[in-house]
Amino acid sequence: MSDPTTEGTGALDEPRLVVESGVGASIAAVAGPVLQGLGYRLVRIKVSGEAGCTVQVMAERPDGTMLIDDCEAVSRALSPVLDVEDPIERAYRLEISSPGIDRPLVRRTDFERYAGHLVKIEMAVAHDGRKRFRGLLAGVEGDDVRLQRDDARDTEAADVLLRMEDIGDARLVLTDELVAESMRRGKAAERAMRRDLGLEPPPPPHAERDIRKSTEPPAPRASAKAPPPASESKKPKKSEKPKNTKQHRLAARDARNGHHQGD
Repeated sequence: MSDPTTEGTGALDEPRLVVESGVGASIAAVAGPVLQGLGYRLVRIKVSGEAGCTVQVMAERPDGTMLIDDCEAVSRALSPVLDVEDPIERAYRLEISSPGIDRPLVRRTDFERYAGHLVKIEMAVAHDGRKRFRGLLAGVEGDDVRLQRDDARDTEAADVLLRMEDIGDARLVLTDELVAESMRRGKAAERAMRRDLGLEPPPPPHAERDIRKSTEPPAPRASAKAPPPASESKKPKKSEKPKNTKQHRLAARDARNGHHQGD
């Protein structure tokens, strides 16, 4: 599984392969250049009837992150431009958002970056008479996306190649692995931003060495002696024969008498 924090980072001008139609396309034509000028990429435009009419502009940094401060910056820059260009005829509420964890995949680098994750794909042009697919994203091959299906019937191929330009909608499926990866990516982006703003000092060069040292088990002392094996420590000691018996005393007396007689 690839790491979205380090792999597949696309350029700001990379084109989207999955695009809107109708009024959404008109809004995207205005919003796209504004976002690119600010250092962001347009992900998707969605117009809904929520709160009368809501225009949702989904955006991201080239590395796939999007913080609250980023959303506020985009809103301040994009709102007056949309007021002037007026791509939608009725009153609407503008909403700037991040792609979210179960995000849509709209660029080639999206499909490369999230290889190994579960996705749902709906084709604009049917593939072998079928429009909806679900399975493990296995990467990009030329102009096609390889998918290892988990919804294939016995008579259908489990491994398919879907043309990217024929995809109408593709998005990640929420899984525990995807949530964990998103949290890790968000924390890393927040730390990087705080360091860039001078709010957090960079880690000292010895930090990693100290952390590694603290996790290693301490070396045994050279003077330490290993305890004897349990089998040896439990063996009973051999009893010594007594040295002050009657036999010993008689033998000592005879020896003294014999010595005196010799004299």
